[in-house]
Amino acid sequence: MSYHRRTILLPLALLAAGPGSAVARPAPAPVADRSPFLGRWELDLTRMPATYGTPPRRVVYVFEDIGGGRSRLTVDITAQDDSVRHMTTAYRPDGRAARSEGETSEADSAAFLLPAPNVLVMNLARNRMPASVRVYTIAPDGREMTESAAAVDDKGEPFVRTFHFRRVR
Repeated sequence: MSYHRRTILLPLALLAAGPGSAVARPAPAPVADRSPFLGRWELDLTRMPATYGTPPRRVVYVFEDIGGGRSRLTVDITAQDDSVRHMTTAYRPDGRAARSEGETSEADSAAFLLPAPNVLVMNLARNRMPASVRVYTIAPDGREMTESAAAVDDKGEPFVRTFHFRRVR
């Protein structure tokens, strides 16, 4: 008997064992898992890429579920002089553009897509022109988020940098 056929017949045989057996009742439908992105994340400044330049004092990302299939990303970047760049975007992870609010020197809109439960792709634009693409992945233990940021530098050269965030709540 093939493996595939056994995997189907074995559960059927167990269900046929009758009432009183532990497997006689169908399992309840699975509850939708909470997105591993939800929560507060802080950039690990000790692991900044050498090509970045002067690092900020602090970077915090907050992902929130705002209902109706929508999420909100809030980003606060604190510079060395303690000034704060505050950006927020409410979005659906469907690949369509959403306007950003707050500081817009880097982007004024973004599109988000979840190709897998632990992977988020964010495409940024400013003044209707491409800005950068970010890919976020959540570690299996849920405690680290890695950002791969792809863009083009002032000389027109493409680059990708990796940033590491730790969950703070």
